[in-house]
Amino acid sequence: MSYVFVNDSSQTNVPLLQACIDGDFNYSKRLLESGFDPNIRDNRGRTGLHLAAARGNVDICQLLHKFGADLLATDYQGNTALHLCGHVDTIQFLVSNGLKIDICNHQGATPLVLAKRRGVNKDVIRLLESLEEQEVKGFNRGTHSKLETMQTAESESCLTRAHGTLQAPSHQLHQHLLGQGAFKPRDLFRDREKENAWAHNCCAVQPGSHGEGECAFFNPLRSF
Repeated sequence: MSYVFVNDSSQTNVPLLQACIDGDFNYSKRLLESGFDPNIRDNRGRTGLHLAAARGNVDICQLLHKFGADLLATDYQGNTALHLCGHVDTIQFLVSNGLKIDICNHQGATPLVLAKRRGVNKDVIRLLESLEEQEVKGFNRGTHSKLETMQTAESESCLTRAHGTLQAPSHQLHQHLLGQGAFKPRDLFRDREKENAWAHNCCAVQPGSHGEGECAFFNPLRSF
């Protein structure tokens, strides 16, 4: 069963494209060997790969690929060869060579969506569904793996910085601690000097009752 659209003509004036439609492997090979462009298009932008895939001619798809056909080529509607394909072996060939199963055309339809619209057999539908599911799982695993890698790298970076700080010479460690807001010992001494000077200026020494020098402020040790 072929999946070239019903309003398309099965005839073309491009020999290679006609050979792809007809499934003529030998003629296709001769044309390619004589220098025909494997990516030549019809009036709807479809290449020989599109037409061969639509007909289920997997051997011609393989031949075109060997001669440099672009597996990612899209027609004017954004369809890849996979969008037009409805045969298990051809789908497996295209996907195994890198064609994405979940790619959308210009209308946002995937190969699975178009296959269901065309009413292809259940084996093809199950294959496309399975491939889409694998694609989603693979994406999720890849995303999770990237997150784990980023978290591990960040943790290792923190440990490396901490280790480097602990291993640094004392003067470097001192500078690092000051940079983090650590208290400077000389500030403590400077504050004590200011405190002593303040106390000296505020406390007037007066003769005590027994002649000793005594601060005018309350002296908790003084006996009344």
